[in-house]
Amino acid sequence: MDKYLKAAIDQAKKGLSEGGIPIGSVLVKDGEIIGAGHNQRVQEGDPMAHAEIDCLRQAGRVGNYKGTILYSTLMPCYLCAGAVVQFGIKKVIVGESTTFPGAEEFMKSHGVEVINVNSEECIHLMEKFIEDKPELWNEDIGE
Repeated sequence: MDKYLKAAIDQAKKGLSEGGIPIGSVLVKDGEIIGAGHNQRVQEGDPMAHAEIDCLRQAGRVGNYKGTILYSTLMPCYLCAGAVVQFGIKKVIVGESTTFPGAEEFMKSHGVEVINVNSEECIHLMEKFIEDKPELWNEDIGE
């Protein structure tokens, strides 16, 4: 498995261990992880604390996002896809979109290369969470 996706999965598991939603993300520049985050909507009581947003916050001011790659265990939603487009991140590698289709076409329509690796581990992590805590999942996706 790709070491960066593994780092994002580790972030997702960290979020789950804190009682949150198991979605993780890392931002990579020049082969180095410069930001890592996980969904903290439950932990922080913050509806904006998605994994990708947390990751970008942890990366801090990068200046220029040219050449960065965002990894996420789940296909980014429109909120997070908007951040990708706004910051000019041109490549997103996704663990899966089976449990949530997200905003793949939105990102692609704005010139973002989206690679979905269909990770069995990512799929299993989300399927188990959705089965165990459907009310948190439905809140997270706005249903």
